[in-house]
Amino acid sequence: MKIYTKTGDAGSTSLIGGRRVAKNHPRVEAYGNVDELIATLGAVRACLYENTLSDCLLPIQQELMNLAAHLANDASGKLLAPIEPESILALEQQIDRMQNELPPLTAFVLPGPPMAAAYCHIARTVCRRAERSVIALGPQAAAPEILCYLNRLSDFLFVYSRYISC
Repeated sequence: MKIYTKTGDAGSTSLIGGRRVAKNHPRVEAYGNVDELIATLGAVRACLYENTLSDCLLPIQQELMNLAAHLANDASGKLLAPIEPESILALEQQIDRMQNELPPLTAFVLPGPPMAAAYCHIARTVCRRAERSVIALGPQAAAPEILCYLNRLSDFLFVYSRYISC
């Protein structure tokens, strides 16, 4: 099977369900930002390769793939795996666990070494951009769990960057 279809050569793409939209459509922008976040988390994982600190990132990337599918769905009725409240709770539990092991935050954090922490900060800013692009779709276009997950994930990535740095 060829990877290229040539159907997007004129600047359009298909949503899940088949509806064609411009590649700069707000929905495409939203799931594109989530895709960039998934890739950036892959860079964090690569920096932490063979380190148990990276174990928590693969489930997050998988949840983001599901979230991106929701954003790419044209409401055609195609059933997708739900964004489970447990995935949000898991982020909160990880944040709390790491926070309990970290010294109190007394100043602004400037992104920097180690590389994995720096990539976490990049992922955090991409996550915030993804969140803004989902908000721009309007309240009817995306499940509230998507916004909640992205909001909590950006908090997780901030704390995770500190945790990696310690």
